Amino acid sequence: MITIYGRATSGNVQIAMWAIGELGLKHERLDVGGKFGGTDTPQYATMNPNRLVPTMKDGELVLWESAAIVRYLAATYGSDTFWPKAPAARARADQWAEWTKTTFQPTFISGVFGPLVFTPEAKRDPAAIAAAAAKVKPLAGMIDAHLAELPYVGGNELSFGDCIFGTVLFRYFTLDGFERAETPHLRAYYDRLTERPAYRQHAMVEYDSMRAR
Repeated sequence: MITIYGRATSGNVQIAMWAIGELGLKHERLDVGGKFGGTDTPQYATMNPNRLVPTMKDGELVLWESAAIVRYLAATYGSDTFWPKAPAARARADQWAEWTKTTFQPTFISGVFGPLVFTPEAKRDPAAIAAAAAKVKPLAGMIDAHLAELPYVGGNELSFGDCIFGTVLFRYFTLDGFERAETPHLRAYYDRLTERPAYRQHAMVEYDSMRAR
């Protein structure tokens, strides 16, 4: 039994949970973090010294960091397409996974999503949000150009790299209040993801409950 510690509304928890759903793994998810608390206990800190979510337990193994969890699950339980055996094929998916974590996700979440969701409207800085949205546009254009050639980030089949990148797109495409780039290939990719039951269950999670009131 795999155990995931983390609330369903956490984007990083969603990354791990979507992978678990795609792989059809028996699991339980415990509500930890956010309004549920639980990350500030000594017991949790023993598992995850960052006191963040998600944390995963699989038997005796304890892991934190969502991308590391996805890579472990893919390598341990995934098919040859989900976790390509060929290093070059795996690296092609992994470069976009890394780019997501270092570039696209922090630019969008910190600069656009966070200010529009976590900040009351009266306290927002529209100019700062617009400037951040402008930084997201060329990044969206970059992945759009890549997806013009391939249906998934690593090739012709869904892989672990899609779980790390594609999760954030639910928030990207459903959030109001900022200007998106014209990215028809990225939109078509997102539409393909929404047809997957595991994506709908674990990535398409409402975030209205997280909005500042």
